Amino acid sequence: MRIKEQIRELILSLGADVCGFAHVDSFDKAPSGFKPRDIFSDCQSIISFGMALPKGLAQINPRLVYKHFNDMGIYMIDELAFKAAKKIQADFDCLTVPIPCDDPYEYWESDKMEGRGLLSMKHIAVAAGLGALGENTLLLNKRFGNMLTLGVILTDMNLPSDHVSQSICMDNCHKCVDNCPVGAIENGVVNQKLCRNHAYGKTKRGFNTTDCNLCRTICPMRYGDEYK
Repeated sequence: MRIKEQIRELILSLGADVCGFAHVDSFDKAPSGFKPRDIFSDCQSIISFGMALPKGLAQINPRLVYKHFNDMGIYMIDELAFKAAKKIQADFDCLTVPIPCDDPYEYWESDKMEGRGLLSMKHIAVAAGLGALGENTLLLNKRFGNMLTLGVILTDMNLPSDHVSQSICMDNCHKCVDNCPVGAIENGVVNQKLCRNHAYGKTKRGFNTTDCNLCRTICPMRYGDEYK
């Protein structure tokens, strides 16, 4: 479909590394309150896209440098979503709604320290053919592994879904589960309280830090299937 390819070309030209499409019907079984139409009632299609972090960030202590540029990736993908949403609505005479990549969001269970974004970026990416979920619950893309920061735009244009991707997790690999320092990953679910208390901290001056990202960096497929 020509419109899809024009939109894909636009989003890639703005700095994304991947872009895919999912029809709103793909999310009928999503939890109530977390469906695209819970935000935008006229939504027909979802545009999913991602920007890859530099590979070297998976090779260093994550505390400051990884933290800084991982956060920058979130800001950049939100800026891309905003610019692309405006351009798409102008070019195709449609409505578009960019969705925040990370925060703000409403859902929070304080006892479990469990939050949920407005929409699940990774599940949308799966439906849009950008990859499959690994055992670490992160999206695994064939070319960029788990190094993608994800964004989403909702639209009232009726666009068909892209083909769903196959998993690239290595057979019988459980490195992310077995090596989590606090045992936070079990049966495809992350215990956010265990993870948050271990993974995030502050410097003496009060800067936020990422003290652990092992589930991402220990994955043999962190850079895609080039090592498979």
